[in-house]
Amino acid sequence: MTAPLSPDHCPVPEEDDSAGEAPTSSTAASASPPPRFDLRDRRTRAALALLLILLLTPFIRYAWFLLLPSGSGKTVRIIDFEKGDTPRRIADELERSGVISSARLFVIYTRLSDAAGRLQAGEYQFTDAMRPSEILRKMVNGEVYAERFAVPEGYSIYQVAELLEERRIFRRDAFLKAAGDPKLLTELGIDGTSVEGYLSPSTYNVTKKMDEAALIRAMVAHADKIYAERFAAEARRLGISRREVVTLASLIEKEAISAAERPLISSVFHNRLGKGMRLQSDPTAIYGIRAFGGNVSKRDIERATPYNTYRIPGLPPGPIGNPSDAAIDAALHPAQTGYLYFVARKDGTHHFSATLAEHNAAVRTYLRGAAAPTTELRTEHPSITGRR
Repeated sequence: MTAPLSPDHCPVPEEDDSAGEAPTSSTAASASPPPRFDLRDRRTRAALALLLILLLTPFIRYAWFLLLPSGSGKTVRIIDFEKGDTPRRIADELERSGVISSARLFVIYTRLSDAAGRLQAGEYQFTDAMRPSEILRKMVNGEVYAERFAVPEGYSIYQVAELLEERRIFRRDAFLKAAGDPKLLTELGIDGTSVEGYLSPSTYNVTKKMDEAALIRAMVAHADKIYAERFAAEARRLGISRREVVTLASLIEKEAISAAERPLISSVFHNRLGKGMRLQSDPTAIYGIRAFGGNVSKRDIERATPYNTYRIPGLPPGPIGNPSDAAIDAALHPAQTGYLYFVARKDGTHHFSATLAEHNAAVRTYLRGAAAPTTELRTEHPSITGRR
């Protein structure tokens, strides 16, 4: 029989070693709160700055693209865009030509501006000094590239045709053919054999897609507008047709070197017409043959042409040039004088006379030493100018 253990020998329960141990590092980490977002931390601020730069860079690049042109204007390009070209194709061509710096950004700008469907086809002139907004505006408004062509005051259709050929815009013969095209004349409401007298002296834009007829239409439309606004009412009051007005104005334009003398020269023509005298205007003797340079020969004044007012009474059958507004005004508002003659001085002005004797004296004064026969001065209808 086993004896009971003494109190000294009672078993003592073993202690749990884990109960008194400190927690391990992994346990402590899982139990601690997450670190706070501290803007005072240098690394945090650096990370935020980098993120902000990455986010803003595209916007800065886009703003830079819109505000600053890609160059200084040394690059000039004429580009022809056809109907149906997409904004992407247009942008690619602009970038390839050096006009813009980014086709992608131009496409984005075009779409954000709601202009993608409003770009007009045509030939445009761009420079690298233009901002995208300027380029887009030109294309939306259809401001196509055009050759500037000025029609000088008094030029005939022959002179206009030669000028067009010199500028390599149209061929001379092609323009003259269009100027006398019966179908075009009917369309324009012109009663005559050509558009002579109805081409307003002005500056016109000739685009690549224009032909001779299109330019003529623009010139005539400009002349029609001015005549309707400024001269039609007065012509009706006087009972003078537009054809008569522009015909007389074309003679005044050719004879007047000084603009201030237009009303005086007009008075001479009106006075001679009123007396049944031939106009004997030098420019009419060579119309359609060569340009008027201030002098004509005896052979010229004896040439039988429908326009030669040395041979025909009254006004020629049509204008001999395209008169300015001032010449048309002078034709309708002549100065009130008794003059029937004028002779050119050497300073570009004229001496006006009321009688043949006064005129002959002026001829001797101003044309002294000139080899000029005076036969015309002793005819029934003496020369108006005394130039020969």
